[in-house]
This record gives sequence, structure tokens and C-alpha cells, in this order.
Amino acid sequence: MNKITVAVLCKFVVLLVLLYAVPSIELSPKIWVALILDLLLSFALLVVMRIIMIVAYNFVRERYGRKKIGERIFIYGTGDKSVSMITRLAVSTHYKVAGFLKYNSKLKNYHISEYPVFSFKDLDSIKRVKENYRIDGVLFAIENDAREEQERLIKYCTECRLKVLIAPTIDEVVDGKLMKQNIREIKIEDLLSRDEIKISIKEIQENFISKVVMVTGAAGSIGSELCRQLASFGVKQLVLFDNAETPMHNIRLELEERFPKLNFIPVIGDVRLLPRLDYAFRKWRPQVVFHAAAYKHVPLMEENPCEAVLVNVVGSRNVADKCIEYDVEKMVMVSTDKAVNPTNIMGCTKRLAEIYVQALGLAIEQGKHNGRTKFVTTRFGNVLGSNGSVIPRFREQIAKGGPITVTHPEITRFFMTIPEACRLVMEAATMSTGNQIFVFDMGASVKIAYLAKRMIELAGLVPGKDIEIAYTGLRPGEKLYEEVLSSTENTIPTDHNRIRIAKVREYDYNDALKVANDLEKLSRTVEIPDMVRLMKKTVPEFISKNSQFEVFDKES
Repeated sequence: MNKITVAVLCKFVVLLVLLYAVPSIELSPKIWVALILDLLLSFALLVVMRIIMIVAYNFVRERYGRKKIGERIFIYGTGDKSVSMITRLAVSTHYKVAGFLKYNSKLKNYHISEYPVFSFKDLDSIKRVKENYRIDGVLFAIENDAREEQERLIKYCTECRLKVLIAPTIDEVVDGKLMKQNIREIKIEDLLSRDEIKISIKEIQENFISKVVMVTGAAGSIGSELCRQLASFGVKQLVLFDNAETPMHNIRLELEERFPKLNFIPVIGDVRLLPRLDYAFRKWRPQVVFHAAAYKHVPLMEENPCEAVLVNVVGSRNVADKCIEYDVEKMVMVSTDKAVNPTNIMGCTKRLAEIYVQALGLAIEQGKHNGRTKFVTTRFGNVLGSNGSVIPRFREQIAKGGPITVTHPEITRFFMTIPEACRLVMEAATMSTGNQIFVFDMGASVKIAYLAKRMIELAGLVPGKDIEIAYTGLRPGEKLYEEVLSSTENTIPTDHNRIRIAKVREYDYNDALKVANDLEKLSRTVEIPDMVRLMKKTVPEFISKNSQFEVFDKES
């Protein structure tokens, strides 16, 4: 209306100037009436024409649907990244920007690139905006904004059945091409992740560029992400070692598509089988080895302890010994927070693997064992979205209509995204001088029940009404609360604020070797009682919880 008014007044002024400029025309009362009538008529016709266009537009939209037009969205925030989304969505057939949204904003009647800025204060204001402007969703351009608004705007949107979208930033450059992630609906991982971890990219690249790198467990959640990140660091050759055929096939197809110039070799093999492991080391002579192969599921390993020992302890010993034999520069072992004061078989096997690897490294350092390999161990907690973890499980249960099963209402866990865990592994590998166990700052712990509730809400459903949450009781070997990894009492700080060095008891290599060999014999002959007794004797802090092996704690 303002623009139309200005345009009509300008026309009136121009006509008046022209009439004054022509000497033969006298500005009689009739001419003044004509000018005023022209002014009013022009204004009325322009307004009516605009109304007709809006009515016609709404008719077409209602008649033929919105699919051809795209979903109308508001962009949250007015920062540079938010405003830049206008350009990114300019040619989008899926989304049409209707304006910007800010909390309690004072920017009334304010426009950015001719798009209005709207303010919201509470749920009712979001309902009004949805109804008045017929929007389908809200788009976050920055993950941090989404995390800050998860208890306010995102909650309002889920209650109003508005889509909550996020635009992940460009994650990497491959062969000069920008690898973009499409705009998608927000996931719980986006709300639980923290600010981006700062790592020394140049130092990491210098550490791996033009080197042959092997990753065991390469088809798993952590192993595959390590491969993706290593692929962008200019490694000479990447050897993928895993015994899982289908996941290996999938990561192979992905690497071929994303990194067409990468020289990589997928090897189907098992860390428990020395001849196959020896073949891989002998054939490709890796200079750096990331050991991520492991059995990780606590209840399953509590029921199959011999297999946990064979993979996690014996397999780690095999990989470490081959690193020495084939003169590998550095071996980086991926461990877990469950190795701290373990209450289950899986956690204890990872602690035993740490003991062997560190004892071997110290023996080399002290001149008691031949070799030059530097051994690095990294500990961190649960990773968001890993294979078989709680988030994919909850998604499946929501898709089936529930219920979501949680073991205990008070159970908590520390979480980290897979990419940030792998970045910290890379950083620790770069900064290590050998034989340290690095622990990562996992941030604040999260209640699993809260996680379940938020995932139900993000799906546009109501917890307890649309989807029930059922509590099933703690599983064998499961803790209610995980250990804090990076407390000042049990760690030493490093130059990186998210990485610390664990203070752990050192073991003699000969003792560690004997324990590993004895455990192998007992596990291969399936002598479970004697095997568990030896584990508890070697790791005295291993106290079973909610497990059949508690009887051995009572014996001692």
C-alpha cells in the first residue's frame, strides 16, 4: 500500500508539473477535479488489480496444491548465514522463503532483501504466524541456533505441526568440488552435538599425507568415518580391513563415488586370524594403523564372553604385534569409556587391550623389546547414530508406532557425534609422542528417557499419547551412569581443551603378554569361569553389575 501510494502521488506531481509547463493550459477547477479523480482512480485500480492477483494466486494454490510451488518456510535468524540462505534457495523447487523469524525481535516493519522479519514470543505467536502466512516449516541455517532454540521455537513448531529444517554447512572439498548436504528435517543428533571442534588440519595432513594407512574395522561406524576423513588428507594408499562383507561393499561404493582419485584397497579379513592379518601387512606395508575393529555391544558380549576376548584382546594383540613386525610408525587404538572401572565383559576386554598395547609401547621405549612403533590409545563414550546404538533403535520403534523401550528412567549416557569423535582421534594421533591413553571431553551426560521424549516430539508426535515409553530394566553388565572420562583428578591436560591424558597403572610387558596368551587359550577352549577369574585378577577394578559373573566377585 505504501509503494502504491508513493507511485500514484509521483504520477500526480509529474502531471501537475507538465500542466504548469504548458502555457496554453489553464488550471481551472474542472482540471483540478480531473486530476484528483485520476489520482483516486489510479490508486483504486492498482489496489483492485493487486487484490485480483492475490485471489487468483490463492485459488491456483488451493486448486492445484502446493507441490509445484514448494513449501513455504521462514528462516530463523537475521545473521549472515541466515540471509545467505535466500541465494541458496533462489532456484529451489522444494522451498520458498516467506520471511525471517526472530525471538522477541524489535525489528518491526523491517525487511531484508525485501523479505519481512517476523517476531515470536510464545506458542500462540507461532500459531498466528502459521495461520496468517500459511508456512510449512522453519529453517535453521546454523546448528548452534537450533540447539539454543530446542526448548522454545523447536518445541513450538512440533506442537504446531510445523516442519523443523536444518541446512548443514558444506562439510568438505573433494577434488575442487564442494560436497553439499541437502536441506533436511532436523534430527536429534543436531540438537545433542556441540560447537565444532577446532583441530589442527595442517598438522594432521602433514602426519598422513603420502602415507599408506590401514584401518581395521573399516566398515564400522567409527572405522568408516575415519576412512572418509583420511581420504581427504591426501594419503598415498588406504587399506580397509574388515570381516563384514555387506558393510564393506557399501563403504567401497561410497568411497568410489566421493573420492574417485583415492587409491584404496578393501580387504575382507579378521583380526583373530593371524595369517590373513599378516598377508595384509606384508602386501601393503602400512605406515600408520587405526585399530577400530571390536565387539562393542555390552549385553551381547556378556552372553558371549569368549568372543569378546578373542576379538577385543587377542585381535588387538595380533594387530599390535604385526605393527612391530612390519615396522609401522604409529598404531592408534580406539577404546571406550566402558574400560574405566568396567562393570561388564566388553569394558574389561577393552581395558585389557589397552594394557597390552601400552605395556608393549613402554617395553619398546625402555629398550626391553625391539621395534619403533608408537602406540596411541583413545577413549570416548557413545557415538550418536552408530550401528546398533540407541538412536537408530528409537527411530525404528517410532516408525512402528512404539513403544520406545528404555532400560531405566534415570539411566544417562555421554554422547559424541561420529565425525567429532574421529576428528579428536586424528588430533590425538597427531599430538601423541607414544604410549599415552587419551580421553575426550564428552560434555554433559544426557538422560536416555529425555532423548526418547525429544525424538518423539521431533517426529511430530506426543509422548505418552501417540508413542509410549516403556521401561524394561537394566540389562546384564549395564551401568546406570557412565564414568566421567576427563576429570582433573584422573587426567593430565594437553594443549587441546577437549583432550586429556589418562592416569593409569602401568603393567610389565611380560605379564601383559602372558595374560593375553592365557586368555586366548581359555577363550578358544570356552573355559568361561577360569577366563573371567583371570580377567578380574588382572583388572581388579572390574566389578560385575547385574551379571551372572557377580559370583566371581563374591569369591574374591
